[in-house]
Amino acid sequence: MSEITLKDALDTLKQSGVRITPQRHAILEYLVTSKSHPTADEIYKSLASNFPNMSVATVYNNLRVFLSVGLIKELTYGDASSRFDFITHDHYHIICDDCGKIVDFHYPGLEEVEQLAAHITGFKVNSHRLEVYGTCPTCLAK
Repeated sequence: MSEITLKDALDTLKQSGVRITPQRHAILEYLVTSKSHPTADEIYKSLASNFPNMSVATVYNNLRVFLSVGLIKELTYGDASSRFDFITHDHYHIICDDCGKIVDFHYPGLEEVEQLAAHITGFKVNSHRLEVYGTCPTCLAK
């Protein structure tokens, strides 16, 4: 599946009846270009200098809008803060135990696991989640 572009994301918002404010555009653009799975606070800190009247609540509210129209996924890994991922197609994450860095990877063989689980249990499988934990190259080099 090809990655969605900023223009596609803005079109999706417009089609959903969501008004495109400068703050909303900036938050969405940050998510599209970010490879780091940012928290709302990280997004806020990155954009605050360009939008001095923007609050953390504005960032959270816009993230909820993006979630509701399916543009982003919320990632929760047991810590207090959610991270947000613009890539919404099925993929997996490897997470550094030391610094918390999250990196995407895709492994199509895991789709067979859903089919097998459905066949064995009779469940209708809606989704699955895979997390791999380790130490990233940067932390290993320290």
